[in-house]
Amino acid sequence: MIKIRVEAPLYPTEDFNKVKKAIENIIPGIDCKIEKIGKNTYIVGEIEGVKGLRLFHQQLREQQILDTARSVLKRGVSGNTIIFYIRKQAAFMGKIHFCDAYAETPLGPITIQITSDDPQKIIDWLAPPTKRGQPIFEIKIQEE
Repeated sequence: MIKIRVEAPLYPTEDFNKVKKAIENIIPGIDCKIEKIGKNTYIVGEIEGVKGLRLFHQQLREQQILDTARSVLKRGVSGNTIIFYIRKQAAFMGKIHFCDAYAETPLGPITIQITSDDPQKIIDWLAPPTKRGQPIFEIKIQEE
């Protein structure tokens, strides 16, 4: 089973619908809501199954960033979870731009957490190793 959780800070200067659109541009079909954590406000969404990652899978290929994505995803593995960060502004425009947690983006990143029984298989599916920019292999992953 694959579970995807997305979280992004929502600042008073930001529009909920624009941040939600940025999230949905990466993970379509995700159900987003506002959550208060202490004094901070976040947009949080969750979705289950590989369907939530299909567009992300496609965008990595269209933007030709498989090597970068593979490196970021592998670095983000902890147990059965993969955590990585994407810039809100780029996501709003339908682009993937990986970043560090808060160091590189003043409005805070979109945090994406993928939980799976086999995170390496998810990485191999999303961002397989490449040779001269082309995937060495492509694996299929079953809808759950």
